[in-house]
Amino acid sequence: MAARPVQGGLCMVMAIALIVIVVGSVLFHFLSPWVATPLASNWHQMDATLTITLVITGVFFIGINLFVVWTLLRYRHKEGLRAAYEPNNHKLERRLTLFTSIGIMALLAPGLFVYAEYVEPPKDALVMEVLGQQWQWRYRFPGPSGKLGLTDPRFVAGNNPFGIDPGDPNGREDIVVNSNEVHLPLGRPVKVLLRSHDVLHDFFAPPFRARMNMVPGMVTSFWFTPTQVGRFEVLCAQLCGMGHSNMRGYVVVDEPQKFAAWLKEQPTHAMALAPPAAAAVAAAPGDRVANGKALAQSKGCVACHTVDGSAGVGPTWKGLFGKTETMADGSTAKVDEAYIHDFIRNPSARVVKGFQPIMPKLDVSDEEMAALTAYIASLGGGAARP
Repeated sequence: MAARPVQGGLCMVMAIALIVIVVGSVLFHFLSPWVATPLASNWHQMDATLTITLVITGVFFIGINLFVVWTLLRYRHKEGLRAAYEPNNHKLERRLTLFTSIGIMALLAPGLFVYAEYVEPPKDALVMEVLGQQWQWRYRFPGPSGKLGLTDPRFVAGNNPFGIDPGDPNGREDIVVNSNEVHLPLGRPVKVLLRSHDVLHDFFAPPFRARMNMVPGMVTSFWFTPTQVGRFEVLCAQLCGMGHSNMRGYVVVDEPQKFAAWLKEQPTHAMALAPPAAAAVAAAPGDRVANGKALAQSKGCVACHTVDGSAGVGPTWKGLFGKTETMADGSTAKVDEAYIHDFIRNPSARVVKGFQPIMPKLDVSDEEMAALTAYIASLGGGAARP
């Protein structure tokens, strides 16, 4: 069977192009200004596994392309030569199967060993549970008993996002952090339990080389040991909705004594069941701003609305009170107490121009509404009426 000849000059051009691609790729790898973030945990194996993967895939990339170059030059068109039809070459097939299998095993084996260790924490590891929800993070630590309380989806509520069993003594002692920022002790292994409140999320801290999917209905886990004091960003590495890019947080690594002091300042689940902020609003109206700030954290408002003027999923609260907002339908409205009350109780009634209608309806009491309004007003320079 004759094959259509490829001109020798074209073969040479293709061979030179492939050589340029191979040389350029290798040079780009070694001269690239982009490097991995400095490691801040014990997982050097992750970097080693990545290096092994790059080496193996790089060898195959170079080898395959140079083989194609050799083929183009060796079998380029010449007058009087015709291509031979060879439907089967069992010897070549066996060699390709063998080399491919060895390459795949070399890629998978290191990762399997590292993963097996990645999900088996030391017995003395500190337990921390992470709850992902569009688009915020929450954390839970065990109380003095050292054991996390039992949970059940039946108990999930605004003041109990983890669904902690109110009848479990261990659960009442659990330390709940309703914030995107959490602290951890330096040099102590941390076992991370991960759950999702709604959709698929992924807890990812690049400097720790630590990440894991958070699957609704499942509890996943991994462990790591912080090795550097500092403040490290946490990202959601799974597309989880409109506010995915804003689902960020921070892990602050402290010295053990400083971490212990921070942990003592955090409220327990028993305190969350009877929020002091809501009770204090009625007794001390002058303290509403502080209570509103606490409510904004506990109810997850700060996950979408920033307080420093930066961009977010929703309008920033800085300078919002007293401002005239333009709606998606072209109408305008002044942001006052009535505006805030209407938006919180019925967020789908109006949509601010430039934002998506994704705000959930919040179940808040009149006292909590007054506190949230006072807090928003304080960020805009105004003051809410008692």
